[in-house]
Amino acid sequence: MTGTNALTLRLEGASPAIEVARDIARRGVVAVLAAAAIGWFFWGTDGAISVLYAGAVVLANFVLAGLLLGWGGRVSFAMMAAAAMFGFFLRLGLIFLAVLLVKDAGWFEPVPLGLTLVVTHLGLLLWEMRYVSGSLAYPGLKPKPKASAGRSRDRAA
Repeated sequence: MTGTNALTLRLEGASPAIEVARDIARRGVVAVLAAAAIGWFFWGTDGAISVLYAGAVVLANFVLAGLLLGWGGRVSFAMMAAAAMFGFFLRLGLIFLAVLLVKDAGWFEPVPLGLTLVVTHLGLLLWEMRYVSGSLAYPGLKPKPKASAGRSRDRAA
């Protein structure tokens, strides 16, 4: 019996993971800026800086995840699975390290930083679900609807 081998089969073309990560980062900038305003309102300047720092960590985490999956998929699907599994632990360690590096900084506010890390991760994933395609015909983001020439002619008549 012949079949495909996950050790040799690889992704050809553009990586949907990188496309989705780029879209999350683009939307995340808006969310982080809004969260920084909330952080400033409740915790002052230190709260806003803590929120901005945590937001940068979250956005870097999503971009790194997309890059790891894109790289792994170009090698093989087995490498992509390994990048997903071990990349999660690597990225979790990097988040821990990012917090550990600033825990004694004068601007560090633990509550807004921690809230931003958790809420922004989950919130951006939930927000992005609206834009990710669930179809193998369009891996990655859903295609943007195109204006139909027939519909515009029908309305004009």
